[in-house]
Amino acid sequence: MSIYDIEVKDIDGNIVSMSNYKGKTLLIVNVASKCGFTSQYEGLEELYETYKDQGLEILGFPSNEFSKQEPGNEEEIKSFCSLTYDVKFDLFSKIEVNGDNESPLYAYLKDKSGGLFGNKIKWNFTKFLVNKDGIVVDRFAPITKPASLIKDIENIL
Repeated sequence: MSIYDIEVKDIDGNIVSMSNYKGKTLLIVNVASKCGFTSQYEGLEELYETYKDQGLEILGFPSNEFSKQEPGNEEEIKSFCSLTYDVKFDLFSKIEVNGDNESPLYAYLKDKSGGLFGNKIKWNFTKFLVNKDGIVVDRFAPITKPASLIKDIENIL
């Protein structure tokens, strides 16, 4: 199985195949609107605007799993991201990133990357960097600011 075999739902409820992102560098992030790290949306959008023409896609997956910091529905999340941070990168429907109902995408990402917390996501804004061949090349903690990923992204674009 590869990342490209997985389907997800976008923020508007449409089924999207991850194969749509073949040949792209991906930064996949579980996001939340009421988190101490929410301001990272700004840095993520800056990365996207800077590198999208070179093949970077940022995929934001809202999750309400950590202290209920993403309580809104998809329309509210979309509106918040647009109005507050002018987000233009792809957003998806709310998911779970741990446990019995975890998203197949996150099960795959965690399986392929490990990390300090093994097969658990510790908090919002955990980041996974995936190369153009669909291989998870790194995992970054929530405290890792988007700007600090520039070299890692440039190395695989």
